[in-house]
Amino acid sequence: MLFVNHSSRTGGAEFILLANLRAFGAESSVWLFEDGPLKAALADYPLRVLMPSRPSGFTDIKRDQGMARAALPMLGGMLRMVREIAAAARRHDMVYANSQKAFVLSALAAKLAGRPLVWHLHDILTPAHFGGGQLRLLRTLAPLATRVIVPSQAAADAFIALCGRADRVRVVPNGVTLPPDPMAGTGMAQRRAALGLPVEGFLAGVFSRLSPWKGQAVLLRAVAKVPGAVGIVTGDALFGEDEYAAGLRGLAEELGIAGRVHFLGHRHDVPALMRAMDVVVHPSTDPEPFGRTLVEAMLCRTPLVAAAAGAIPEIAGDNEAGLLVPPGDDSALAAALLQIRDDPAATLARVEAGERRALALFSEDHMREGVLSAVREVSRRHGG
Repeated sequence: MLFVNHSSRTGGAEFILLANLRAFGAESSVWLFEDGPLKAALADYPLRVLMPSRPSGFTDIKRDQGMARAALPMLGGMLRMVREIAAAARRHDMVYANSQKAFVLSALAAKLAGRPLVWHLHDILTPAHFGGGQLRLLRTLAPLATRVIVPSQAAADAFIALCGRADRVRVVPNGVTLPPDPMAGTGMAQRRAALGLPVEGFLAGVFSRLSPWKGQAVLLRAVAKVPGAVGIVTGDALFGEDEYAAGLRGLAEELGIAGRVHFLGHRHDVPALMRAMDVVVHPSTDPEPFGRTLVEAMLCRTPLVAAAAGAIPEIAGDNEAGLLVPPGDDSALAAALLQIRDDPAATLARVEAGERRALALFSEDHMREGVLSAVREVSRRHGG
């Protein structure tokens, strides 16, 4: 198998790739568009890491630029990379594209090499996330994918609505494994103090990059409506969204809750922070293709409130594992926070149901088996 990933930074798709690679042996290779932390992480795996002879700049194209238009100046470098990926593909039985940008070049390379292509699509293909030109390009190239793996039925429905090809789509939920709790048995006040959190108050935490569609502003408005609530905002601004991050601090001042909102920036101890929350909030205003934060909260046994968009109802089980609210509705979110605070028995029942659900449906073993099943289908079809 030749795995192709456009980024060497470590994000959600890359963590999924690293987990899935444990099912494949030394005969596999990983092609990265660039050097970086992912390449370093792959040093622990018994497989080869391949790189382009020269960078193409394709990795630096942002979604809001319009992929097709932004790619024109670097077309020569992209075609060179397609030929290099195709040459590597000929030494493997199959190509596995682990990102949208990787798919664009891998689709052409696999066609050139005469190899089947598995596309692991980690996005939800809607106008909320992609420009019209990008969606048209993906729709044009989609027939070149032998199988398309998506993390949720919501992502599958969006792909099928855009590209058709329902027979090629396989839903494989992402797997999540958390490290053991290093503070197990520690009281809540001591835990919070050790993490640099407020010891008192009803802590409502959001864990994601700072971006308008991730809904941190919705949480701040809800916190302003709940006496004693404290907003814990974890994550940094990426992709040029620093203005939004600064605006969140201004919003907290405007709402009169600057003293009740704490911006932690990027943290490596997210599970520990989640265990110190009274509630984890997932307030995205646009559809999510999955929602790893929800599963992490469920495994941490922390109460959960989430905006019911995209795959979120699939993960939370329609209020079974957490309370669902309309996207962007800060009043509904505030009411849900109060419900969690004021009804501990019902909250505990949802926490226990959430942990059971996460362990049953969203384990890494379950994910790897789903990926291997899709790969075996392709292998059988192509005589492997």
